Amino acid sequence: MRNCSSAQLQSIRIPGDGSCLFRAVVHGSCLIRGKPAPSESLQKKLADELRDKVVDELIKRRKDTEWYLEDEFDRYVCQMRQKHVWGGEPELLMASHVLKMPITVYMLEKKSNDLKTIAEYGQEYGRQNTVYVLYHGYGHYDALKSNP
Repeated sequence: MRNCSSAQLQSIRIPGDGSCLFRAVVHGSCLIRGKPAPSESLQKKLADELRDKVVDELIKRRKDTEWYLEDEFDRYVCQMRQKHVWGGEPELLMASHVLKMPITVYMLEKKSNDLKTIAEYGQEYGRQNTVYVLYHGYGHYDALKSNP
C-alpha cells in the first residue's frame, strides 16, 4: 500500500444517499474519460445504471464471487439492486470489471493528512486511467480527482 499527499488528489463531495460508492465511481470515470463532471442528476442516473451492471456482473461471476458475500447469494443480489443499499468491496471489484478500469480506494490518515491506499481493484486493466475514491470508514465514499 502506498500513500500520497492529499494535495495530489482533490476530494469531491458525493451525497450520502446509499449510492455514494456508485456515484463516486461514475464521477471519477467521467473525469478519466475526459468528460465534464456530471451534474447531480446525471451522476445519479449513471450511478443507478452502474449499480445494475455491477449486480449483473456479480451474477455472471457467481462461481467466483458467491463464497465471499456476507449473505446468501440470491438474497444479496436482490438487495443490492435496491437504490438505497450501500455498496462495498464486492461492488468495487465488479465495477472495475464493468468499466474495464482500475479503481483505487484511499482513506485519509488523520496524523499526516495523507491519503493511504487501502484497496486496489482491476489491476488487470493496467495502471493508467485509474478511478480514485475516498472511503471515510463509516460507509461513505467520495470521488477523488487528480490535481494537474
